[in-house]
Amino acid sequence: MRETDGPYTLDDVTVVMGTYNEEAAVDAVLDDIESATDGRASVVCVDGSSDRTPEIAREHGARVVEQEPQGYGVAVRAALLEAETPVVVTTDCDDTYPMERIPSFLDYVNRGYDVVSGDRLYWGADEMPAFNRLGNAAFAALASLLVGERVHDTTTGMRAYRREVVEDIHWTQNTGLSAELLLRPLCRGYDVLEVPIEYDERLGETKLDPLEGGAEILGSIVKVCLEERVR
Repeated sequence: MRETDGPYTLDDVTVVMGTYNEEAAVDAVLDDIESATDGRASVVCVDGSSDRTPEIAREHGARVVEQEPQGYGVAVRAALLEAETPVVVTTDCDDTYPMERIPSFLDYVNRGYDVVSGDRLYWGADEMPAFNRLGNAAFAALASLLVGERVHDTTTGMRAYRREVVEDIHWTQNTGLSAELLLRPLCRGYDVLEVPIEYDERLGETKLDPLEGGAEILGSIVKVCLEERVR
């Protein structure tokens, strides 16, 4: 494992997310982040909403970068690159992820891991629609085959990164960015740890069509793994 400049504290963490019309959930998510980090972590939202999402985020002290809606990956990539702290945590703005795990993710980074990835499928992800569970299991199986090591959850939205990893890799995918954010570091020999996390029912309506989105994610997994193989 790589040596860190840490130990890092919660003051060294930025939580980032792409937000799009999530006024039903953003208040709860930001409350959870504040509670989990004692208000010490920074928050960056890259937002393309037409509802009150950006206003609510600013009321919580989050830095909001507004842009035209261009898809999941465009927003999350921009949010990642806005972070200035040594540790960056990604999450989705739908209240499905356990923000109380942020301190434990930080602990793993301080132990030397470059990427800490939340594995929703370990516990069965009972709150996830059955079709999505099946698709995510298939993505993991394919990624494991292509990468050559066991991958458990390619599309989780909750991960922690050393900022150098975010800056050193050129991210190219949009809908499939969540998979790319795991697979490129794995293929390049970064120290990646998958840890089980709980997964809750989302607040608000999903914006992703499962069939169209699933096909794009599948294509991203294949494309990224093949690109990394010929580097």
